[in-house]
Amino acid sequence: MATITKLEPIQNLTVLAYESIKRYILEAELDEDARLTEDFLSERLGISKSPVREALNSLQTEGLIRIEPRRGAFLRRFTEKEVRDLYDLREVLEVHAVSTVNVTEKLISELEASVQRTSEWLKVSDKLRHIEEDTRFHALIAEASGNGELCRTLSNIQSKIWLFRCKTYTLSSTTAPEAHGTILSALQKYDREAAQTAMRDHIRLVRDRLIDHLDRR
Repeated sequence: MATITKLEPIQNLTVLAYESIKRYILEAELDEDARLTEDFLSERLGISKSPVREALNSLQTEGLIRIEPRRGAFLRRFTEKEVRDLYDLREVLEVHAVSTVNVTEKLISELEASVQRTSEWLKVSDKLRHIEEDTRFHALIAEASGNGELCRTLSNIQSKIWLFRCKTYTLSSTTAPEAHGTILSALQKYDREAAQTAMRDHIRLVRDRLIDHLDRR
């Protein structure tokens, strides 16, 4: 008897638009005054304005952009207090993650590889890949905690942080390999208390340097 192969559903255009626009925002190092219009984005993506509009609304809900009626979308501007709040919440989440993480040989291997890549991207001054790897290191630990809500919240925080980290890359990028190595070493020894301390120190150092930069600016 003849059969017909079931087709995989075509991915929703809004989802594709959302992912593409978000990547553009995070990688393009746009000026805070840069205007993103539906006309511009739909033309660049080769799709209608409707999925672009929905994607922009989702990005505004995430806190990455602000939409001004009849003007377009603009990058979110973060105040010093908002930066501090983001890092304080990130500290709570990530210190909890290392206290509950399921330490396995696979996780240790992945973290070791991540630390190595972080050092390599730093040496060749590949800012984008360095930040991506930094984010991946922390995501690996969060995922290994088994807490899905924590992972989703942390991912959103990391996206917001990315907006100003790209502009302040030199402030703390050189400290990442050593800090990650210290966290990894504690996990290798199953010393959760040391891992918590190392994670807390790492996040606070980056936060304090960012706050100092904003104060001077």
